Amino acid sequence: MRGDLVRKLAARGLATGAAVLAFIVVALTGATTWGLALSVLALAATVWERRVRPGADSGAETTLIAAGVLVGYARQLDAGFDPALAGTALILLGLMALTGPLRDAGNLELRAANLPVRTWVPQVTARLGDLVAALLAVLALAALAALPAVVALAASLLAGGAVGAVAVKLVQRRLRPASGGSPVTRELRRHQPEFLLYFSAPPGSEYQVTMWLPYLERIGRPFVVMLREPDALPVIAAATTAPVLYCPTLRSMDEVLVPSLRAAFYVNHGAKNSHCLRFTQLTHIQLHHGDSDKASSANPVSAIFDRIFVAGEAAIDRYARAGVDIPADKFVVVGRPQVEAIEVRTGPVRRLPNPTVLYTPTWTGHHADADYCSLPFAEALLTRLLDRGATVIVRPHPYTAHNPASARQLGRLHDLLAADRARTGRPHLFGAAAGALTLAESVNRADALISDVSGVVSDWLHSGKPYAVTDTGVDGDRFLERFPLAASGYVLRRDLAEVDEVLTRLLDTDPLAEARWATRRRYLGDFPTETYAEGFLTAARRELDPHWAAPAPRSASDAPFSPAT
Repeated sequence: MRGDLVRKLAARGLATGAAVLAFIVVALTGATTWGLALSVLALAATVWERRVRPGADSGAETTLIAAGVLVGYARQLDAGFDPALAGTALILLGLMALTGPLRDAGNLELRAANLPVRTWVPQVTARLGDLVAALLAVLALAALAALPAVVALAASLLAGGAVGAVAVKLVQRRLRPASGGSPVTRELRRHQPEFLLYFSAPPGSEYQVTMWLPYLERIGRPFVVMLREPDALPVIAAATTAPVLYCPTLRSMDEVLVPSLRAAFYVNHGAKNSHCLRFTQLTHIQLHHGDSDKASSANPVSAIFDRIFVAGEAAIDRYARAGVDIPADKFVVVGRPQVEAIEVRTGPVRRLPNPTVLYTPTWTGHHADADYCSLPFAEALLTRLLDRGATVIVRPHPYTAHNPASARQLGRLHDLLAADRARTGRPHLFGAAAGALTLAESVNRADALISDVSGVVSDWLHSGKPYAVTDTGVDGDRFLERFPLAASGYVLRRDLAEVDEVLTRLLDTDPLAEARWATRRRYLGDFPTETYAEGFLTAARRELDPHWAAPAPRSASDAPFSPAT
């Protein structure tokens, strides 16, 4: 996260500094050509700043650059007062005055993907700053080429016409709402969605939704995805064929809540969930985006939902252990459908000469008391694994790069594995190569897991293979009390005092092999491996239609008669 702050500060400083420098060179020196060239670079810097800082207000920089470009243009032509150039200046003034208000108004517009309607107005308003930057770049290049001022006026009129069309459309939507609802509402009424998936989270959290989309689609009922932040729209829209809608306001949410909707699913405890919970006609169901013994998996906020889908009985016990009193009838054990692609290994994993070990460090968390990240001592740990002839797959948490220290520590692990791969030929996987694998693919390739406290351990449990959990010392002697899932694995302490003994139990003797199967049932439910995801699908269909019942399994005697041939 500190890395993001540094990048944002750099973008702000570069955009402002380049704009000021360009204006000074044009206005206060005779180096007009250099000043115009610097203006183009300054415009590029403002565009980059808006990418790094979505919603950044670069109005002051753009105004300064525009003034410099116009002064430079006039000097290049050296023809005294030019009406065309004056007209260009007036249009630029109007554009810069309108860009901010139009962008703000456009940000309040509903956006849709995977729906046969055009929501082009908010998309255009979001790019108005880039449009003005592109126009100024054209004017700067025209000035460098000493083109007639009428060229600048024509380009400005084109840009002004486009902005005017957007302004008219926004005014029409405010003053003359379409009868029968907006085009999106009318199309949703035709689509007849029965449930929605609601999502609000910072950028980079889209995995919380994409892990559930395949299973929501398998329910077999039409649905929509409602987003509250615009950055998630393209990522999630590409991951499903269902309509995906960005609703920036409560009013836009009202447009999406069509009468056919019966339920709303949630994947986290985001603060904006309350905006959707106000629709009391819906059944509100919390899915979570992972199952672990972290405190976040027993959040008291869960109590506000009508149903809490949990992987197994251990999740219910976790709430009770945390002192969170929730009526038992709110919980529904559905398993963890995402693990169905994980292969189950029933035989022992012992004395493998060259085991493959999956290492999954988590991130540092928002607070020190939630920092279960093992990266500070991971280099020594992986060195011990390499000494045992292990092949290592490193799969870090998606937020790891947000912390510069964690990013550097992860980089050292990559260097360590790259050097060992060059020396021994062992096919270690890390970086982009490891990221190209799904979690299930990573689990299936590995013989053992070393993980921090996270939902990965619960998913791995489905495989039946041995695992170790790192104890970073945050909880002192209460580690196993707070994270009972670690009791069926092997605990690696932060000081690595017993690392060799732990790795021997993990990769060789595996004395906890039988205990893991009982833990597996408690954490992941007692569902048949062959039809594991049906636990979730059946529960979801029942919530959508209380009278729905799963078809009875057919026996051999129920099979239709086939005459012998």
